[in-house]
Amino acid sequence: MGDVRPFGEPTDLTSADYNEAAVLAARAFYTDPFFVFLGPPALLRNRGLTLFFRAMIRQMGAGAVRQGIRDDTGRLVGASVWLPSGRYPASLFHQLAQIPGILRALYRRPRSLLHGAKFLLAMEKHHPKEPHWYLFMLVSDPEVQRRGVGTALLNHVLEQVDAEGVAAYLETQKEENLAYYRRFGFELVNTLRPVAGGPALYAMRRPPR
Repeated sequence: MGDVRPFGEPTDLTSADYNEAAVLAARAFYTDPFFVFLGPPALLRNRGLTLFFRAMIRQMGAGAVRQGIRDDTGRLVGASVWLPSGRYPASLFHQLAQIPGILRALYRRPRSLLHGAKFLLAMEKHHPKEPHWYLFMLVSDPEVQRRGVGTALLNHVLEQVDAEGVAAYLETQKEENLAYYRRFGFELVNTLRPVAGGPALYAMRRPPR
């Protein structure tokens, strides 16, 4: 975990950074199995992902921890969004506020809305009830992956998680991510398949330390 990186330290994102973070997330998730499965053509997928992540990042609710890392030119190259213990799920107000952005992202494909709802329901059903920090999003620019950006973002918040003495939890759609998160103490606790023929959703938990 001692990666050498020519980047700054993680800092809190402000509302002025949310659009840039959404564009970054769209790039990082462009080949994600779940979003590919939803099926929009290339240009619509990129637009839809940006709209989706902009809505989600903005409306994660009070107490959400949104952080980013910039390179030496000031460009955002990594971002993470966490909900601290006791903050999941987001308030009903913020959940309702997310809906317009999700609809704008997927309205051209009603089947995608149905599949997306099934995934969200499965995530909610299997989400842990114990105190924990929830990692909603961790992304790094594809151009700088494997250069320590994700490591820095994870370690920065996991220090707070460990100081609180609670668990951490996440979901990922990429099986190859399991080994990466295991480096930080996460272990696979569930494999969900909410939609027949769709990608698996891997749930991982990091026990309290």
